[in-house]
Amino acid sequence: MTATTHTPPRMTPQPPLRPFARDPRRWEAEQERALRTGHVCRDTACTGTCEPALVYERTGWGWLAWTVPGDGTLPERPQQIGVLTPGATRTQRLAAYWLTRRPALRIALTRTSPVSVRFSAAAVGVISLFAALFALNRDVPADTVLPAMLLAPLLAEHLPDRIDERAGEHVRRVEDATACQYLQRLAAVHTYLVQAAADNDRYELRRSAEIGQNLLWDAAGLLQDQDTRMVSAQLIHRERLMVQLADQVTQTLERIHAEACSGERTPGGHEGPSGPCPPGSQPATPRPKPGTSLLKGTVLMPQPESSPANRTTDVYLLVAHEPYYPGPGAQEINTTVVAAASLLHPQVRQPDGARIHDLLTRGRRSGEIIPLATLTHELSGGADWPKVGDWEGVTADLVQLVYAGRCDALSLGLPEIARALLCTGPHSHVRAYDAAGDDFLVYGATERETVLAEVDMYLAELVAEQALWPGDGLLPPLVDHG
Repeated sequence: MTATTHTPPRMTPQPPLRPFARDPRRWEAEQERALRTGHVCRDTACTGTCEPALVYERTGWGWLAWTVPGDGTLPERPQQIGVLTPGATRTQRLAAYWLTRRPALRIALTRTSPVSVRFSAAAVGVISLFAALFALNRDVPADTVLPAMLLAPLLAEHLPDRIDERAGEHVRRVEDATACQYLQRLAAVHTYLVQAAADNDRYELRRSAEIGQNLLWDAAGLLQDQDTRMVSAQLIHRERLMVQLADQVTQTLERIHAEACSGERTPGGHEGPSGPCPPGSQPATPRPKPGTSLLKGTVLMPQPESSPANRTTDVYLLVAHEPYYPGPGAQEINTTVVAAASLLHPQVRQPDGARIHDLLTRGRRSGEIIPLATLTHELSGGADWPKVGDWEGVTADLVQLVYAGRCDALSLGLPEIARALLCTGPHSHVRAYDAAGDDFLVYGATERETVLAEVDMYLAELVAEQALWPGDGLLPPLVDHG
């Protein structure tokens, strides 16, 4: 039997970050400058040798380099992402400013020659020539004047490259399209952490931003040096940690706001010093409009009670993983659903897979889709995973199993918000920044159930034709001694 990898139509995702989202006029100004002075691809005549103009958006954690589409639309993803070293000093931040300076103007020596020099080097050469003539006229020794005259333009030409090399030691740059897309998601969450720390000088918020910078730096190092599929488990681990940080920040901000609103009030509900909040209530959190998809953030909730008495084998495991492309021209796959029995495959890490299978099949409904994040939620927010097994190794093995065609799967390319909701617990929240309204939208349990219902619909269509094949040579499940 051959694997049946089915990919449903993908909804159009909104990019996690937009150019200068908090200052749209800045983007308009930079766009106009690029159209005047840079190369902008306006049609398909542009080739891979073209060097499009880049607009650098500097942030507290690094920078994003955006291209300028010729049709006037906003770019969907950055061309380059740079991440500063954690705890960057003033000198290291100046290095980032140096690396994101505007490109130097160059002058070709002839019309057909590929050799060119910096405009600054040519200018320094002319100035040094006149300075040398003036010095020689003043009887300054020629053995002093001539070397200085020759050295000045050479320094102007080559010194910036040496400074670039030294400055590059303090940043990690990612330019690959797939790597940029992944790092863009992490950068969106980290931007939320940084903004929260900037708006409220609480230690826990500042500490979350510091940890987020370390995670972003580590992820950039992995994406810079290795293929994303080789480090998929490590990247997923860092994304989950970043998501948990966003959860903690969200809860902290809500607690701060609740404390402010529940400040001193008169019995009649008149406004106290903490602000105009109705007595006994908190201000409503903005809800997302249908079809809206922006940035993400998440929340982990307390562990629910599960019933170990019943075992249901016809359930499915949903895992969100590092995106990959199954073939040339194929769309991105970032989420996979497999039959629970695939956890018993001999090429999946054992006995970890069998233990997760045991947990997955207890107290479930027939045909239920259980995200891996739900298991994390049930295991005290992940604290009890060491007692069960290496979930990172198991999920990496499952993705590789599907990729190699050794079991059936429902392969999905979910939008950012939908994927973020499935990466966290059943009562989680995802905060999305609405640039148009300059506010945060909150997606919760209702939206998560909607996403799962859509996945279930695609799975039902697939299973109606043929049940998911879990693979050959499966190991026996754990024996229930209870």
